[in-house]
Amino acid sequence: MRRPPIPVLALIADAVAVVVFAAIGRSSHAEADSIVGLIGTAAPFLVGLGASWASRRVRADPPGLGAGVVVLLGTVVIGLALRAAFLQRLPLSFAIVTTISLAVLLLGWRGLSMLVARVSVKRGALRH
Repeated sequence: MRRPPIPVLALIADAVAVVVFAAIGRSSHAEADSIVGLIGTAAPFLVGLGASWASRRVRADPPGLGAGVVVLLGTVVIGLALRAAFLQRLPLSFAIVTTISLAVLLLGWRGLSMLVARVSVKRGALRH
């Protein structure tokens, strides 16, 4: 069985991170746990994520931290702008929590991936 290419896995990891962010946010505010509500909360940020992936920097090295910063900025800026446009408000506290949460999730999996890759290379070098 062939594994999906790295860019596909990275895009899936980013999308999962955004959905997890939305699910945690909805849960922490005791909002109804409906799939429609979850999609509505995640949608603006998924649009931002998709726009970020149009960047050459992201497509060149999707699991890299540089790509992660581009994805984070695009997801946060576009997501918050869309959310503000639809809801006609954007509390500063929400923007701060969103930025920090998405930074942890979108950069976190990349950092872990880099750590695992580094450990794997070191183990491989020790075996030879």
